Amino acid sequence: MTVNVFHKHLPKGLGLAQVLINKAPFVSLAWDQRQKSRLHATDSQGQEVAIFIPRGKVLRAGDVLVSEAGTFLRIESAPEALLHISACPIHSAPHDLLRAAYHLGNRHIPIEVQAQHLKIEPDHVLENLLLSMGLIVKHVDAPFEPESGAYAETAHVHSKSHQHGVHDHHDAHSHADHPHAHD
Repeated sequence: MTVNVFHKHLPKGLGLAQVLINKAPFVSLAWDQRQKSRLHATDSQGQEVAIFIPRGKVLRAGDVLVSEAGTFLRIESAPEALLHISACPIHSAPHDLLRAAYHLGNRHIPIEVQAQHLKIEPDHVLENLLLSMGLIVKHVDAPFEPESGAYAETAHVHSKSHQHGVHDHHDAHSHADHPHAHD
């Protein structure tokens, strides 16, 4: 049996047509697997694959890998055991979820931040902390896409492709409109 070896990483399939990405076989990997630079797996078509990417790179759902033979492999996030944290619609203040994100961030744990909820890996101490803050904590099996951090490569890729359309933040207002300096 031949093993397809994948070295090239295209974040979010950068430069590829969506139809090619959609047709590519995929591997569904948990968060801990997507952080590894060396990995063996079986793709959606039953083929054995070997992934060799530079250390420090993290694979995200929607990324595409290219093999030595020029074939594509799509990355998906596998469902895994997580804590889903949300504000109580009756008892929570509007900023309680933000407070929780702050406290979790201070512990430097992987955290997925969404508008209406947070997700973290199971931890009974953190679960008790969150419950004591009046938040709703549910055990779920779901894909996990934690934040990259301020200096991660995926944050840079997003900022390059992020379009504001009519304006950008640096030129939208004249300097006379603001009493403070823009560095």
